[in-house]
Amino acid sequence: MNLPKTKKELYDTYYLKNELVKLCKNYGLPTTGLKENLLEYICGFIEKKTVKKIIGKQKKVNSNFEPSLKKIIDINYSNNEIHRAFFKETIGKYFKFNVQFMNWMEENKGKNTYNEAIKIYNKIAFEKKSGKKNIIRKQFEYNHYTRDFFEDNPNLSKNDCIKCWNYKKKQIGKHKYEKEDIKILEM
Repeated sequence: MNLPKTKKELYDTYYLKNELVKLCKNYGLPTTGLKENLLEYICGFIEKKTVKKIIGKQKKVNSNFEPSLKKIIDINYSNNEIHRAFFKETIGKYFKFNVQFMNWMEENKGKNTYNEAIKIYNKIAFEKKSGKKNIIRKQFEYNHYTRDFFEDNPNLSKNDCIKCWNYKKKQIGKHKYEKEDIKILEM
C-alpha cells in the first residue's frame, strides 16, 4: 500500500483501520489508537511534522466488581462479559450493546446507578422500534452509507447495498451514498 502524497488524498481515500495500521508500521509511526488517531499520524508524516503519539486514558478493569441495580456504575466500567451477563439477566436475553447505550454508559460511569442505565437502555430500544434514528458518528462511513442506501432503495437487498458500498469505498472522494451508486448493480 502506497503512502498518499497529500492530506486531501489521505482523507479522500477510504481505509480500513488495519490498512492504516500497516501504513503506520511501514513508516515507523504509532500504530495504536482510534482510526482518527492513525489518520492524524499519517497526515503529520505527509506534512513533515513531528508526529507525537496520542495517549488515551488507560482503563483499570475491576474483575471483582459485581454490578447491581442500586450500585453506581463502576468508574472503571467497560463493556465486558461481567456487564453483558448482568444486563442479559436484568433486561433479558435479547440485550445487546449498542453504540448509543455504550456512549451513555461511558458518559455516566461513577454518576448514575445501573437501574438508571437499564431505564436508558429500554428507552433507546423503544425509540429504535418506533423508528427514531440513532445518531451515527462520522467515522462510521459504512453505517451512514447503509442507512442512506436503504432510505432511498427499500426494495433492494443487503447484498445490493454491499456491492454498491464496495464500489464506492474504492473511489477517491466522499464515501456518501448517491442515487447514481446503484448503476454498479447493472454492470
